[in-house]
Amino acid sequence: MQLSSDNMKRRNTQFKSEIFDLLQQSNHALNHEMITEALNLKIDRTTIYRILNSFCEDGKVHKIIGDDGKQYFAYCENCKKIKNKHSHKHLHFRCLSCGKLECLKQRIDVDLPMGYDGKMYNFLISGYCNTCNAVTE
Repeated sequence: MQLSSDNMKRRNTQFKSEIFDLLQQSNHALNHEMITEALNLKIDRTTIYRILNSFCEDGKVHKIIGDDGKQYFAYCENCKKIKNKHSHKHLHFRCLSCGKLECLKQRIDVDLPMGYDGKMYNFLISGYCNTCNAVTE
């Protein structure tokens, strides 16, 4: 686990390490249920969300609100970090069949009106991923 004390002025715990490692190793965003199931955690929902939100505040992961209303969390090494805060300008895709939510590498440039300065975009596209789409063809 690479949670540095420089960036995180928080106590490191085994649960934090396990959750961060899982997010870092996953190729898609995870929600609370996925994390709990994968790690077989015996901690309450509030504590897991507190840990996940602290990762967001520290710029280690970002949060995506899915079209299903759930919060998903992703470690994204391709995202730009400005002043140790996570910032991203890319698409997210959630498969309606398997439920996987992933960051797409395509960047988004939005032409905002004069005087506006967008720092973070949260775009979500729902449909069928390449795996599920191949099964239906």
